[in-house]
Amino acid sequence: MKISPEHDPSAATWHKSSYSGGDGGDCLEVASGHPTLIPVRDSKNPLGPKLTFRAEAWFAFVEGVKAQ
Repeated sequence: MKISPEHDPSAATWHKSSYSGGDGGDCLEVASGHPTLIPVRDSKNPLGPKLTFRAEAWFAFVEGVKAQ
């Protein structure tokens, strides 16, 4: 199965939250540039597995975290 470039997390540009400290703690990285899917990975294991969420689900999760 061929993955289209817009859904390929290996071709992504990854970003860590500005709220993450520089101490190498537990952080997630999120890839930008994907219009309908949000790739997420563990910053300590960038070559490890990636999770991909539908954009609506990811944004709902982020809003839920902000509300806490």
